[in-house]
Amino acid sequence: MTGHQPVSVALLIPTLDRSGAEKQLVTLACGLSPDEFQVEVIALTRGGPLESSLAEHGIPLTIIGKRHRIDLAALRRLKRHLARTRPDLLHTWLFAANSYGRLARAASPTTRVIVSERCVDSWKRSWQLWLDRRLIPRTDQFLANSRSVAEFYGSVGIPGTQIEVIANAIDARDTPLATWLSDTPETVDRRKRIREELGLPPDSVLMTCVGRLATQKRVEDLVWAIELLGHHAPAAHLLVVGDGPLRSDLETFAVQTGCRDRVRFTGHRDDVADIWAASDVAWLASDFEGQSNSLMEAMAAGLPVIASNIPANAELVIDGESGHLVAVGDSAGFARHSRGLLDHPERGRSLGQAARTRMLETYSVQAAVDAHARLYHQLASRGVD
Repeated sequence: MTGHQPVSVALLIPTLDRSGAEKQLVTLACGLSPDEFQVEVIALTRGGPLESSLAEHGIPLTIIGKRHRIDLAALRRLKRHLARTRPDLLHTWLFAANSYGRLARAASPTTRVIVSERCVDSWKRSWQLWLDRRLIPRTDQFLANSRSVAEFYGSVGIPGTQIEVIANAIDARDTPLATWLSDTPETVDRRKRIREELGLPPDSVLMTCVGRLATQKRVEDLVWAIELLGHHAPAAHLLVVGDGPLRSDLETFAVQTGCRDRVRFTGHRDDVADIWAASDVAWLASDFEGQSNSLMEAMAAGLPVIASNIPANAELVIDGESGHLVAVGDSAGFARHSRGLLDHPERGRSLGQAARTRMLETYSVQAAVDAHARLYHQLASRGVD
């Protein structure tokens, strides 16, 4: 490759749904300079709502169409595609793409492979961890989005010298602001509109969590927290944004705890930025995370956040400065800190401003794009061993 020729980069991911890793991949693809990089996206299984962002930036998309966990026909299609395009770099995201991408590497021997691990994947079974280790020789670089993810993969056999950390990115500049930091007519109208849509009183106070409704997120802890907080703040409501396998169980649980009228399950929403800006406090109770996009989005909006004290959250939230951290499972801690913020609005404003500043200064899109660009140039200039 000559110094003036753009580096060709293929980004491989299972789908283009509106989830954390997918958003980060599309942000990266759209942010890389076309003068330096020739980018394409490969969806292993199917596309999704984020396709439109790629189309707007003229980034080509190929869908392989994997239909089964072990799909040899899809692997052959991926191999043919790589043999035809021969990218300088193949950057894979999430387990299925990480596995298929490395298995297909032989079709394009000159291609360097970068594997992105995005979560503390304690859910992985022994065979999946075995496969991760087995494919190390076909990997040129591992990327993690937080120190905790890097440490997890180091603990299960990935050489620490091969793992680099590049944090998630958030474009905080254009994020709608919460009323803690803005009292413009637009902000006030947004707050009123969201409450009307949800059938909530105009003076309701929203504790909001956003994410997939799965065991990892511990939403039941937040239902208990809103029950406790309601004794002090009757206007407090819990807003649960997202969908997942536990939705029905959680709705039943809210009824059983006597919180049916103070918990709203919205399902998937396309206006999450507006939801955050209309909220009062962000809650996240997860057992584990890689680096929570929803937490970053809330902080970018200037919301005070209360989150479980796990390593990934502690990298984002400086306890007592840009939010509060509580022990996993501590529903009373969520209620106690929320009560303190409602009783002392100046405290909420201070935490919200510090949270937003942290996102602007440390987790900008440009910083993440630049870090990836440096790595891409470094790997592309090495040649193949």
